[in-house]
Amino acid sequence: MKLQVALFASCLVGSSAYTPGGPVKAKAPQSRRDLLKGLPFLAAGVAASAANAYDLPDLPYAFDALEPYIDAPTMKIHHDMHHNTYVTNINNAMKDKPAVDIRDLQTDALTAAPGVRNSGGGHYNHAFFWDEMAPHDKAKNTKPSSKLQGMIDSAFGGTEKMKEEWAAKSAPGAVFGSGWVWLVVNGKDELEIVGTPNQDNPLMKGVKDEIKYPILGVDVWEHAYYLKYQNRRPEYVANWWNVVNWDKVNENLDYVLKEHKGVPVRG
Repeated sequence: MKLQVALFASCLVGSSAYTPGGPVKAKAPQSRRDLLKGLPFLAAGVAASAANAYDLPDLPYAFDALEPYIDAPTMKIHHDMHHNTYVTNINNAMKDKPAVDIRDLQTDALTAAPGVRNSGGGHYNHAFFWDEMAPHDKAKNTKPSSKLQGMIDSAFGGTEKMKEEWAAKSAPGAVFGSGWVWLVVNGKDELEIVGTPNQDNPLMKGVKDEIKYPILGVDVWEHAYYLKYQNRRPEYVANWWNVVNWDKVNENLDYVLKEHKGVPVRG
């Protein structure tokens, strides 16, 4: 996109040429005919950007960085295949539509085409998920901020009580099949734990009684854990706490309380 803007500016200005390392040389302004010749190329470039508005973000750590709690083969397949498929499909679903930030796309996802709901949700959820985790050596040195800890104590009666409720709401009987479990801020600026099916999330209008803002989430689709844990989802969820980066969760909370919006994600 930056290249397209630069080309557009060059078409409009047309009064100088720059050679890296060389002098700026003045030249005659472009004619209206020359300018119009460049516009189809510009339009095609902008259309291409809208058609590929979303990118697969790199992991902020190596595939094996979350070992032994989440294994490298799972991380590679999860990121390079599953997440990448959601990115490809949401780009296809939005091909002839104006580009919209992936976070903003969540609001009306339930009334949009299925590709927007499933793949748009899948892209947002995974981009959110990668960034809230860190290698254990780093994660173990992070903790909830005093603000977050106070909200946890108020809502659940302490961190261990919160984890007990999290375990119950992430169990196979609670999120049947595939889905996610989230720590969210509700409309009263209080914390709740909620589950969502498939690739839905609490930013989607109609998923819950109101839009709620996730600050932490865990993927409980089988592709997130099956290679290592098979059918032992509770064990996966219990071990996942070892790679939660509370510094990022604190940052998410501060953003949500200030902006009352969903957390921005990469890609």
